[in-house]
Amino acid sequence: MENLTTEVSEGVHITCNASGRHDFIFTFVPVIYACNFLVGVVGNSIVVAVIFRFMKLKTVASVLVLNLAVSDLTFLFTLPLWATFTATGYHWPFGSFLCKASGGLAVFNFYASIFFLTALSVDRYLAVVHPVGSRRHRTPLCARVSCALVWVAALLLSAPAALNRDAHQVKGGANTLCGVLHGGQRRHVLVTFAVLKSVLGFLAPFLIIVTCYCRMGRALLGARGVPRKSTRARGDETLRMLAAAVLAFFVCWAPHQVVYSMDLLAMLEVVTDCRTLDIIDTAMPFSICLAYFNSCVNPVLYGFVGRNFRKNVQRLLRCGPVSGRLHPHTSSRTNTLSQRASKLLHLPSSKKNSERRTNPLEEPKTLQI
Repeated sequence: MENLTTEVSEGVHITCNASGRHDFIFTFVPVIYACNFLVGVVGNSIVVAVIFRFMKLKTVASVLVLNLAVSDLTFLFTLPLWATFTATGYHWPFGSFLCKASGGLAVFNFYASIFFLTALSVDRYLAVVHPVGSRRHRTPLCARVSCALVWVAALLLSAPAALNRDAHQVKGGANTLCGVLHGGQRRHVLVTFAVLKSVLGFLAPFLIIVTCYCRMGRALLGARGVPRKSTRARGDETLRMLAAAVLAFFVCWAPHQVVYSMDLLAMLEVVTDCRTLDIIDTAMPFSICLAYFNSCVNPVLYGFVGRNFRKNVQRLLRCGPVSGRLHPHTSSRTNTLSQRASKLLHLPSSKKNSERRTNPLEEPKTLQI
């Protein structure tokens, strides 16, 4: 996209007029947006429907996954606007309000999704490594309070993006852009929020997620006295899922963070060469597409992986009645992991808790919500 610099009465001036303007961007990026929209809306809607119909928000995992799906859905419904914006050669015909709202929702989803993914990772870490000691704090009420804090934090952090973004008429052209002006005294404020976005929106959550999964992996790999090979195989399956979650997070967001850092240098006028700016503006929409694809991956990694969840999806698609006989109490994916880990790690527990953890080893249920 173009780099907006100074605001004038007739419109805005663009430093490198042809920067990021290529026919293949106007063709392929809207198609990718459309695919992300369709896959993401269908996947996340199924997650919401299954949790509301069959799981009733009785577990920490179901509360967190539901909020993650709702966060993704709120953003995905803005993708048709961004697809239109790109397909028309970066022309925004929807007015100032939708420009601010769509831009704000994009950043809002950025923070909310990553915070919910981080919360899920911490919950899994507690369930696997400290299943007994964390039982008091891993309750649906605590999960709801945590989700409320995430929504408030995401709203506060995304507010500057919505307030500073607006629809601007290009000087000497017919296009109206939806963007943020970088010039003037606001540059230092925008740079501050950009650095904050990189630290709070990627680096810190990524370090927390990697640390949690490494600790879980080490705990499962170091388990002694595994009773059966099938239990060890289930531990390996859990490790593969955890590795896939970390890899998906990194692959979807790391390229965007690299391009975003380069765009930050351009905002600071460290990079002023039009050829370099063209590379940045060309790479930016594709990195955004990849980052948005994370909203499509989330339902697969955090929902459809669970065997119980897949059965509930089949029941939902068949529109079958809710049977009290099938899964009378829906255990969370993290609860299953904690039960499994307790056996593997020989964690001390009461006789009552030991009896509760017998069935998952007898009849495995992989990564349920």
